[in-house]
Amino acid sequence: MKKGLLFAAVGVMALAACQEKGGYTINGTIAGAKDGEYVYMRYYDGREAFTLDSAIVKNGKFEFKGMPDSVFAPKFIIYGNEDQNINATVFVEDGTINVDMAEGNSKVSGTPSNDAFAAFIEKYSGFENQMTAIATTFRTDTTLTDVQKDSLVEAYDKVSEECMDYVYAQTEANINNAVGAYMLQSNGLSFEVEQANALLEKLPQKFLASSAMTRLKEHVDNAMNTVVGKKYIDFTMNTPEGETVKLSDFVGKNKYTLIDFWASWCGPCRQEMPNVVDAYKQFKSKGFGIVGVSLDKDADKWKQAIKDLNITWPQMSDLKAWQCEGAKLYGVRAIPATVLVDQEGNIVARDLRGEDIAAKLEELLK
Repeated sequence: MKKGLLFAAVGVMALAACQEKGGYTINGTIAGAKDGEYVYMRYYDGREAFTLDSAIVKNGKFEFKGMPDSVFAPKFIIYGNEDQNINATVFVEDGTINVDMAEGNSKVSGTPSNDAFAAFIEKYSGFENQMTAIATTFRTDTTLTDVQKDSLVEAYDKVSEECMDYVYAQTEANINNAVGAYMLQSNGLSFEVEQANALLEKLPQKFLASSAMTRLKEHVDNAMNTVVGKKYIDFTMNTPEGETVKLSDFVGKNKYTLIDFWASWCGPCRQEMPNVVDAYKQFKSKGFGIVGVSLDKDADKWKQAIKDLNITWPQMSDLKAWQCEGAKLYGVRAIPATVLVDQEGNIVARDLRGEDIAAKLEELLK
C-alpha cells in the first residue's frame, strides 16, 4: 500500500471513530444577556439540584459540549440575574441542540427527543391556555348566573379530560424513548392505575432505574392489587377510642361497604363529606355501610372533624398521615379516595365521588 493511501485510511478510521463516539453540542442564545454572564446546566433529583456544567455568554450566545450520560431525565439550562430568570428544558442526547432562551418562551430543537417534546409542549400549552381562560372568567365575572357557572365548570372539565387524554397518548407514543419515560415519571400518578401499569410494562428496562420511577412502580404495583375485580386487602388500625379493629370486622356485615380515605385537614374531603353522609342515610337500611380510614396525625382534630361533619359510621386510623399503612396498601396518593367492596370482599368500584356514589348504590341495591 502506498504511504499516502495508508495515511488516508488511518484518517478515515479516525473520523469514523469520532463519529461513533458521538456527543452533543448545545448552541444557545439568550435575549438581553450580557457578555461574561454565566449559564448553568442543572439536573434535579427530587428537590435536590446538581450543577453539571457552566458556560459563559458571549455576544448573546453560549455553548455546551459533552457526552450524554445515562440519566434519561432532562437537564435544565438556567440563566438568571437581578432582572431575569430564564430556563429551558433540554434532553441531552447526541447531535446539535439549539436552545433559544427567552423569559416564559424558551424553545429547544434539533434532535429527536427535543423536537418531540417541543411539539408536545406546544399543544399542551394550548390546553392550559383554554383552562386558564375558563377559570379566569369563572373567578372574575361577577355577572355570571348559576347556569353559566355550571356551563363553565363542564367546559373546564371537558378540556381537562381532553388534555389528560393527549398527555397519555403522547406518553404512550414515546414510551420507548427518554421523552416518554420523563412524561410517565411526571404524570404517572395522574393516570388511571391500569393505564400507568400498561405504560410501565412497555417501558424499556433502562428507564426504570431512577428513584422517582421506582416510587411510581411501587405505587402502581400496590394499586394494581386493589383494582376493580380484585379482593379487598384487610388491615388493622385503631378507632378514635383506641380500640383495635380490622377492616374485615365491618365488610362482612354489609351488602356493600365503602372504604373512605379522608382526613380532617383535607379541604376537598370536607367538601365531599356531605355527599357521603347523604348516601349513608339513603342506603343504610338497604345494607350499605362505610368505614372511614383517616390520614390524620392529630387524634383530637380527627375526633373533632368526625363530630363537625356528622360522621356516624365506624372510623379507623394509625395516625401516620401520608404514611398510613392502609392508604399504601390501596395505592392512595390523593384524598378523598373511596373503594366500594361487596359482602364477599370483591372490589366493585373505586374513587366514587359526588352523585356517583348514590348512582352506583342505586344500581347495586335495586
